[in-house]
Amino acid sequence: MSQTTAFISELIRAANEVEKLTPFEVSRLLDRSVDTIREMHEQAGVGGNRRAKDVVIDLGIASARVRDLSTEDIRDTLIDAADVIRALRIILAERE
Repeated sequence: MSQTTAFISELIRAANEVEKLTPFEVSRLLDRSVDTIREMHEQAGVGGNRRAKDVVIDLGIASARVRDLSTEDIRDTLIDAADVIRALRIILAERE
């Protein structure tokens, strides 16, 4: 299993067990997601995409405000991060 696939699994697992996570753990996952998405955008050559920047900004804001988010919002945000990373993984795999 690749690191990217493992991280996607980790995000989905966290979303399914969000009640067990501390705000720090959620924030850390979201920060890792931002870093991963930025790196993958750069590799895929879509770094300047406005939608890509919006996702990164939204995840960064969610990370900073994690204590203010509901359990449902945290779950949705983790799943969104996993979806974006999964889509980028597919794009990168097609280009190889």
